[in-house]
Amino acid sequence: MTPVVQEDVTGCGIASVATLAGVTYNQVKTVASQLGIQVNDSRLWSDTAFVRTLLQHFSIETGPQEHPFRSWKTLPPLALLAIKWHRTGNQAFWHWVIFWRGTGGPVVIDPKRSLKKNVRTDFGRMKPKWFIAIDLKKC
Repeated sequence: MTPVVQEDVTGCGIASVATLAGVTYNQVKTVASQLGIQVNDSRLWSDTAFVRTLLQHFSIETGPQEHPFRSWKTLPPLALLAIKWHRTGNQAFWHWVIFWRGTGGPVVIDPKRSLKKNVRTDFGRMKPKWFIAIDLKKC
């Protein structure tokens, strides 16, 4: 799985979908715009509906609901994780990353632009709040 880096402040969901779909950031951004999802909309990282819509468009199947994070060992082979979860006023925000239990071992693919490496194994530093299971067969 090749990491796609986010190009916009609110682009972590777009980059995560691009990584899972194996397409470019701009391809997903264009589709998002056609679906009425604007990259400058903060709901991209405070509402799961937008990322679910994009995943569905690229025929990536997800579990029907979010699950609370319990431990790294209990995660499914592939999942979208909500990390850096916080509240501002009445709105929750988070950063989208991908957990992947690949052939070389488990990793987190983090689309954050400022990272030196977008494939992370520093699990103790990340504090996931919840996750959405992704059907590995469709990626």
